[in-house]
Amino acid sequence: MYTRFLLCCLGLLVLGWLAVPIAAQAQTPSLDSIAPNQPSLAAPPLPPVPPLTPSAVPLAPVAAPRRALALAHPRVLLLETEAADRPALRRYRVRASVPDSLAALREVRELVLALQGDAYLTASADEMRWSRDTVRVRLYVGQQFRWAYLRNGNLGDGLLTRAGYREKLFRQTPFLPADWAKLQERVLVEAENQGFPFATVGLDSIQLTDQGIAGRVVLKRGQAVMFDSLEIVGNTKTKKRFLTKYLQIFPNQPFSQQRVAAAAQQLRQLPYLRLRAEPEVRFARGKARVYLLLDDRPSNQFDAIVGVLPNADVNKTGVQFTGDVTINLRNIKGGGKQLGLQWRKTDALSQLLDAQYVHPNVFGSPLEVGGTFNLYKQTNDFTTIQPRLQVTYPTARAGRISFFAEQRGSFIDALRDTTVLPQNLDSQYNSYGLGYAFNSLDDLFFPHRGLLVSTQAAVGTKSISRNAQLLPELYNGLALRSTQYTFGLRAERYFPVKRAGVLMVRLRSEGLVNPRLFTNDLLRLGGLNSLRGFNENQFYTSSFALATAEFRQFIGEDSYVFLFADQAYLRHDITNDRYTDQPTGLGAGLSFRTAAGLFQFVYSVGRSRDQSFELRTSKIHFGLTSRF
Repeated sequence: MYTRFLLCCLGLLVLGWLAVPIAAQAQTPSLDSIAPNQPSLAAPPLPPVPPLTPSAVPLAPVAAPRRALALAHPRVLLLETEAADRPALRRYRVRASVPDSLAALREVRELVLALQGDAYLTASADEMRWSRDTVRVRLYVGQQFRWAYLRNGNLGDGLLTRAGYREKLFRQTPFLPADWAKLQERVLVEAENQGFPFATVGLDSIQLTDQGIAGRVVLKRGQAVMFDSLEIVGNTKTKKRFLTKYLQIFPNQPFSQQRVAAAAQQLRQLPYLRLRAEPEVRFARGKARVYLLLDDRPSNQFDAIVGVLPNADVNKTGVQFTGDVTINLRNIKGGGKQLGLQWRKTDALSQLLDAQYVHPNVFGSPLEVGGTFNLYKQTNDFTTIQPRLQVTYPTARAGRISFFAEQRGSFIDALRDTTVLPQNLDSQYNSYGLGYAFNSLDDLFFPHRGLLVSTQAAVGTKSISRNAQLLPELYNGLALRSTQYTFGLRAERYFPVKRAGVLMVRLRSEGLVNPRLFTNDLLRLGGLNSLRGFNENQFYTSSFALATAEFRQFIGEDSYVFLFADQAYLRHDITNDRYTDQPTGLGAGLSFRTAAGLFQFVYSVGRSRDQSFELRTSKIHFGLTSRF
């Protein structure tokens, strides 16, 4: 017993002072094949080979297969333990029968590992006796070791607290090697993010009292390391100055492994860069130089899409044409700036214009400032103008957090003589809100796997302006000022299917909450970019939820055919005009690369409360996307 106790002490000393000079790597206790407390488990006696009869003596070359057959013989596994150890073994599931001797060795090894992982540090398989049908194992369990206490050695209280250390977790609790290894790893992670990537951690002043273990956590920091610079390797026009600010890796700042690890994820969020390999770090003379292997990828975009739809006027025959022109310029002059412009002709008399600008790293900070402008003209009924200013803080792990201020003004273009309050009124909505976005897609343009989540919420004041063309008494009883809430959600998940298939599942939802809504306040739904199978902006809705399932079969790196199904639920909450609808859109299409750009063709058909699945109501969209 004294010998086993001394061996246990020796093992704990090795565990505490095993300071192999490997940068930021904790040592996790494990079952070693040459550990002194398990000599027989390291090289157990092989099962006896049954003697061969003279008539069956094989030639030398076939002796190995005969031996393999002997090892593959099923055996019963019997554990022989002391009476005091049997209660501790009841919670471990050990197979009573194993298919061969190798499985018996594996079963015993896993049992000893499990016991040692549950604080039975002196557990061992002392002897294994083989017979033809049985394996007898003499197993020693011993007592469960506990922490008497674990105190702070030379670590700062802040570092140890951030690593998750709590004194009560290491006082009179079982000594679990896995928990100690996790604490080591967390301490090392904190150290390597504070400029000490070669730190090691261990136990000092170890004391053993019966089955109690006491000690101090000691950190050997090693040499302090500072960032040197970024080195860009590859064919890219992106400026080093922009990437330094974007990744927040500045010269002469303490080295942080977290920033280096986050750099890859942050670079994948930029559509105009292709990351060829993970960032590399080279250390020399207390400095760390980060190498980025980058190439430019075509990301500037020019789209021209033409839609052919049945004429919306039931009194006219033929078709009508819609259009969509998009221009996106990204990474202007290598500084990460972006400029976008989109114009859409949704029907014969309605048009939409969107413009945006993004300026990253304002005043050298990671903050990103962006502005958008939206103009929508609905026939001769009303015009809506919606400017927005947004400040975004991008992070590698937590996503992008945004704060925005928005103003939405809607104005009536023309009014007919009326004695009742019309469905459209002049109004203005000033709001402030928060947004959040997370992106783990493997490719921003042609994803095969990953998750995309974007959500926002805003609150503000809606003001209704009196129109001189309306009688003043029509506004009686109408609240000219009210509080309005808006929300939006978009979530996409991509699943790889076999070799070249991808299943995309998407949920999109938006809503308005206000005591009194008018038609020109509502959200618009329908068309190629939302609910396919219907005209552009066909539905005016106060809230909706749209679910999409789309299967894509890739026939090239950026070419695929696809099938899709769109299912929506929407509400139209207007006074004296309230209803719900559940429109459905089905269709198919293809997208393939040509010399002029990416050509896309989409055929869709839809069904709603006012429309059925018919060939004459089907929609065809085709267009060309050019990236340069």
